[in-house]
Amino acid sequence: MGEPYNSVTIKNLVKRFGDFTAVDGISLAVRRGEVFGFLGPNGAGKSTTIRMLCGLLRPSSGSAQVAGHDVGSKPELVRQNIGYMSQKFSLYNDLTVIENLRLFAGLYSVPSGLVPERIGWALAMADLEGKQRLLTGTLPGGWKQRLALGCAVLHRPPILFLDEPTSGVDPLARRQFWDLIHSMAAEGVTVFVTTHYMEEAEYCTRLGLIFRGKLVALGTPGALKRNAMKGELLLVECRPVGEALKVLKAAPGVQDASMFGNAMHLVVRDAEQSIGKLRQLLLEQGIAVERMEKTSPSLEDVFVSVTSTSEASGEQRR
Repeated sequence: MGEPYNSVTIKNLVKRFGDFTAVDGISLAVRRGEVFGFLGPNGAGKSTTIRMLCGLLRPSSGSAQVAGHDVGSKPELVRQNIGYMSQKFSLYNDLTVIENLRLFAGLYSVPSGLVPERIGWALAMADLEGKQRLLTGTLPGGWKQRLALGCAVLHRPPILFLDEPTSGVDPLARRQFWDLIHSMAAEGVTVFVTTHYMEEAEYCTRLGLIFRGKLVALGTPGALKRNAMKGELLLVECRPVGEALKVLKAAPGVQDASMFGNAMHLVVRDAEQSIGKLRQLLLEQGIAVERMEKTSPSLEDVFVSVTSTSEASGEQRR
């Protein structure tokens, strides 16, 4: 039987630890070959969701299917169809690169006749050819992450779960790692990745924004920036910026005000109507306005907007 069009299907998924609800009624579907990102701060419920989808935690209620198998009743079948890379480096530092690859080939039950070809493929994919004899503990962070990815996909799984895979990795290595992710997705592998880096969330085909265990927004990065903001965004450059921020945070009609580099981003109900009023307000306070105009939101702006709305509406996780 072929892999279903939806590689992952989640319906009202809940995970409780005593009185604490870590994942609170999440529902979504991830298509085959999609790079789906879970974006949220630490403690939002991302890793708990991943562990349920990998068959490592049993859901408290709701359901999830991965590669057509129920994670609650058939976790072993789920684990046979996935690769998993945790946020903490999980390989053995006292083994060489080739020893780690051979170990994981055995753990994933790769047929012995296929092991040399699979290891060669993993080394080429991770750009580690010629480095087989290096001790893993001596590798730079980016190389370690590529090796961990190579070990996770030795058995050629159709679905790959990556939990904060680039945490602690420099920006160049992070970009190279994402190039690997997209090359695998282009071959039909479904990639489900968690991150708290706003800039790398842009690399995902589609995003779920998760906050306090709840899914608060879902869509492509572009669609979220166009449609998920609860208001419009103004870019403001002025002097002195510290005093201006205090004034604007208290100004009527300003839903949110925050620093954005050397400028400020303001969330307002109507950008065109607000510009004149806010400019006049700042001038009355002796603040020189260099620039004030409507601008396009970043994913960070969207996330702050939807999570602030969630808090204001009383959506709380116990």
